Amino acid sequence: MSLRSTCIDQFIRYLILCAALVFAGAAAAQTIEKVLMPGELISGHAKYEQECKQCHQRFDKAAQTKLCLDCHKDVAADIRTKSRLHGRLDDNNCRNCHTDHKGRNANIAPLDKKKFDHARTDFKLLGAHKESKCESCHQAKLKYRQAPKLCNDCHKKDDQEKGHKGHLGTKCETCHNEKKWTETRFDHEKTKFSLIGGKHADVKCKECHADKTYQQTPLTCNGCHKKIDQEKGHKGRYGTKCESCHNDKGWKEIDFDHDHDTHYALKGKHRQAKCNTCHLPERGLLYQQQKLPTKCIACHKKDDQDKGHRGNLGEKCESCHNERGWKNSNFDHDDTKFPLRDKHKDAKCDTCHKGGVSGPNAKLKLEMECVACHRKNDDEKGHKGRYGDKCGTCHTAKEWKSSIFNHDKETKYLLKGKHRETKCDACHLPEKGPIYSKLKLEQTCIACHKKDDKHKGQLGEKCASCHDERQWKDVPFDHNKSRFPLTASHAKVECKKCHLTPAFRDAPLTCYGCHEKDDKHKGGYGRECETCHTTGTWKSWDFDHSITRFKLDGGHAKVECRDCHRESKTKSVKPSMSCFSCHGREDVHNGAFGIQCETCHVSSNWKYVKR
Repeated sequence: MSLRSTCIDQFIRYLILCAALVFAGAAAAQTIEKVLMPGELISGHAKYEQECKQCHQRFDKAAQTKLCLDCHKDVAADIRTKSRLHGRLDDNNCRNCHTDHKGRNANIAPLDKKKFDHARTDFKLLGAHKESKCESCHQAKLKYRQAPKLCNDCHKKDDQEKGHKGHLGTKCETCHNEKKWTETRFDHEKTKFSLIGGKHADVKCKECHADKTYQQTPLTCNGCHKKIDQEKGHKGRYGTKCESCHNDKGWKEIDFDHDHDTHYALKGKHRQAKCNTCHLPERGLLYQQQKLPTKCIACHKKDDQDKGHRGNLGEKCESCHNERGWKNSNFDHDDTKFPLRDKHKDAKCDTCHKGGVSGPNAKLKLEMECVACHRKNDDEKGHKGRYGDKCGTCHTAKEWKSSIFNHDKETKYLLKGKHRETKCDACHLPEKGPIYSKLKLEQTCIACHKKDDKHKGQLGEKCASCHDERQWKDVPFDHNKSRFPLTASHAKVECKKCHLTPAFRDAPLTCYGCHEKDDKHKGGYGRECETCHTTGTWKSWDFDHSITRFKLDGGHAKVECRDCHRESKTKSVKPSMSCFSCHGREDVHNGAFGIQCETCHVSSNWKYVKR
């Protein structure tokens, strides 16, 4: 029968019922309803078969859902809280899915297990649950909603036989998931033992949890690593608090803060030292032994005896040494009254501190004068005590051979030229005694250079007149300041041409004294060469005859000197100024007109006669 036919049939029944009620009255109403009932109720509703009002309200179909929920309170709660299957349906009218009056054995809650969406319930099927059969969870004679929700409800037997035997409680989902029972997602950070950041995160569970109960697992490092400590570690010497030094990132990594957790901060190479270097095994357990001494000598006494100062410098090693390196010294000698400069910085301590800096043989105060350490060198290789004890006046710690003595500033004798290169002993002769004696040295040149005087004293003792400190030989002497100024060709002549000996005063002052051999007149014109000749050239001469009483003019201007001036080896003969003295032989008058030729004749032309 189709749904339409059924509806029409019910509608007709309803009309008949209404008519019966109208004509028969209220007393016959129930009998009529039973007559009109479409069929028997299911077995669960059979007790209400005579009480239609439990499920139906006259003339109000919409009230039927409310009446259903009044009985099915658990479903009503689901709809109210929008949970489970009924709470997630879009249409909550009960009659759309559940219809009764189909007989006692009718199933008014049909379910297609293959198409049923389990996600609409409060238990979404995930992982391996998708493959499970419904009967695995939904037992017979129980409602679907009565199926267990907790893992332990289904897997309690598995936990007892293969799992934790109930020691970890019933919240299996805390560690396990639906995908695979053996896979866990337990958050170990919620326990008292974090696995984050170290190698514990890579360790398998069974390495620590051997019995799978997880209850008896030790929480201390020593609880698991005691064997390792005994065989490869500290053998129990450092106690059981492994975490004080080690961490879970690496067993070999040490994060013990010696600076913070002890009263002895580790610096320099102490940070690289192994614990056993100071905490010796023979001293017992690390955490039970007496406090270690913090002085350097406590650990390094042997080093001091074998390779160090052998106790000569006392026990205050930290005064000079530091933790960065045993060979390095950080003692600041500049804080003392004797700052170390230049080569003093490279000197070993015991070079000056013969008896050490502390102890019975130590000299508390050393002499700070240079001569206190260098007297032997001075006596053997130096000045042999002649220059006194004030070495710092001339020498510095930078270099012993160089001198910083400022002779210009400290004395009244300025050193110039080659005097600056001269050794002190060249002037301050050993035989004159100590340099600081009251005996003052003479400051004249001759005082030092008397032996060097090649003039043999002939030029006096004023050497500075010709010589200076820049050069002793070939000094550019200013000859113009002498009695014989050098002019013209004389300026180019070498000194030795005239000064045959270093005496210099032996040199002649006259021209004839040097040029006797060059005199072509052979002395005929006397020895006063400068009368005619000059220093320009020997051949040139500038004698002005007009300054004499006999002016040369006319034919006389071309006459050579020797034509009038007769040479004489004894002395120059002055010629007569009369014409007849030279031209007497040429007198054609034979003396008839006397010897005063100039009365008629002139010098320009002999043949010309005055009228």
